[in-house]
Amino acid sequence: MNNSAVVFGLGTMIAWGFWIVFGDVASNSIDPKTAAFISYATAAVVTGLFVVVTDASLAVTNRGVLFAAVAGVAAAIGVVSTFIGVSVGPTAVVSTIGGMYFVTAALISTVALGQPLSLNKVVGIGLAVAAIVVINQ
Repeated sequence: MNNSAVVFGLGTMIAWGFWIVFGDVASNSIDPKTAAFISYATAAVVTGLFVVVTDASLAVTNRGVLFAAVAGVAAAIGVVSTFIGVSVGPTAVVSTIGGMYFVTAALISTVALGQPLSLNKVVGIGLAVAAIVVINQ
């Protein structure tokens, strides 16, 4: 495993932890759908600036654009679901269940992309599900 992957994974974990907590506060201060829009509009601006100031390639393919757009639709559904969820229930419940997105990703990557589903991955998913059950008790 690449150490950079671990570093970026930790960055993702920390950033999404802040995102959901601040999203909770926002969703309890303004309409959660509006809060979701503001969150992702801000994310789009920040990401755009990141692309401009780094050495990111601006070369695109139709396939890349299509899948990036589909990922954006999925992200939009996820952010709206999250922000509404934290406005009607505990952040700990919404975030731990939402954090199970990797189960969906593992299943999709296995079925649609042909990536192997090893025994270790199955056990890891099972342990994560058990952790979520324990956390939400």
